[in-house]
Parts: sequence; C-alpha cells; structure tokens
Amino acid sequence: MLKASLFLLLFIPLTGVIAASALVSTLADATGRLYYRHAVLWARLSLLLAGVRVVVEGREKVPVASPVIFMSNHQSNFDILALFLAIPGQFSWIAKEELFRIPVFGHSMSRAGYIPLDRSDGRRALKSMDAAARRIRNGESVVIFPEGTRTVDGSLLPFKQGGFLLAGKAGVPVVPVTINGSGKINPSKRLELRSGVIRISFSDPLLPSGSAPQERERLMQRVQDAIGAVLEAGT
Repeated sequence: MLKASLFLLLFIPLTGVIAASALVSTLADATGRLYYRHAVLWARLSLLLAGVRVVVEGREKVPVASPVIFMSNHQSNFDILALFLAIPGQFSWIAKEELFRIPVFGHSMSRAGYIPLDRSDGRRALKSMDAAARRIRNGESVVIFPEGTRTVDGSLLPFKQGGFLLAGKAGVPVVPVTINGSGKINPSKRLELRSGVIRISFSDPLLPSGSAPQERERLMQRVQDAIGAVLEAGT
C-alpha cells in the first residue's frame, strides 16, 4: 500500500503535466501524432516510476500493411500503459461517446483520433458502429478490451459482442493480445503495487468472415482460444 501511495503522489502530477501538454499539441497537430507521442512518454515514465518492465513477444506477427483491431484481455490499470509501449505504430482507443462531450477533455480526444461509440439506443449505436468501421478501414488501428472490464482473478471474463460486430464491419485483421503479469503488479480493486514484469504476447492475426451472428461467434471463439492459449493462471 505504501508503494502504491508513493507512486500515486508522482503519477498524478506527471499525468496532469503531460495531459496539458498533449492537449496543447492538438491545436498545432490535427493528426494526433504529437498526442500519441505524449501518451507513449507518459506510459514509459509511469512504468519506470512503478518499477515495471514490459516484455513483448510476437510483435513481428502484427500486420504493417493494413490497420488492425487489437483485442486484449484486461487485468489491471497498467494494461493501458503497457500496451502503449508494446504495440508497434500509432493506434487509437475505442471510447464511450459520452466522454467526447466533456469540455476540453472530449475535444482533445477527438483531436487525438480516438473513436467514439454511441450505445444510447439501437439505431444510433449501429450508425456509430458504421462510422467507427469506416475510420478503421481508412487506416486507424484500434485497441479493444472485449471483456469490457477488468478481471479480478486473472481468468478470462465472457466477451461482449460489440467489438466483434465492429471487426466484421471493418473487415480488417484482428490481432489477439495476451497480457500476463499486470494482475500481480496492480491487483484489481486494491490499492497495491508491486514491481515486476508485464509480458505482452501477440498472436497470429485473424481475418473476420463477416458481421453475421454466426461469423461473430466464430471469431469470438477464435480470439478467446488464442488469448487463452498464452494466458498464465493467476496473472
């Protein structure tokens, strides 16, 4: 608990300073590249402060000629930091549409290229999904946590359908990503922090066959199998 408290004393102001600089950068650069570089710097410094090292396996499996959808298991808050260092090239996060309505913060997210999804009702959600799929087809790689929330014990939670519907509509490769170790470093729902290693493994890309329900189910199972094959018990 003491280590976690000391980390937060440094992490919070660090985040504030880099976030302010990143926001200013969006005024000069609408591509989101400077914003992304700020995010990578934030992740690198934060992990250094925490005494956490990231080891990456299978990075050569990530396609470089097309945008991709990265689908990862989710164990702790440190997953986001680790993925910024592990994923080759610039990517965006899928975020709830209501976050984009927050003054200043929402504007910076838009300028950074983050992709909103509106889940308020069926028709608007479908329209939002179509818009997100177009942006991905046009070159934006994204990260999705298909579990939708963090696991408590390290085991995979049931996957939600939304990411697989998006993958079918976008028609780009899906790269399963397995995170091991972050659950031990920062256990879910506990103010606890341990130094250690987060291991991120990229599996072979999977190409969606379409957005029909049976195709979504098939892709979901393949992604679950790929992540589960590398997932270590109790991580």
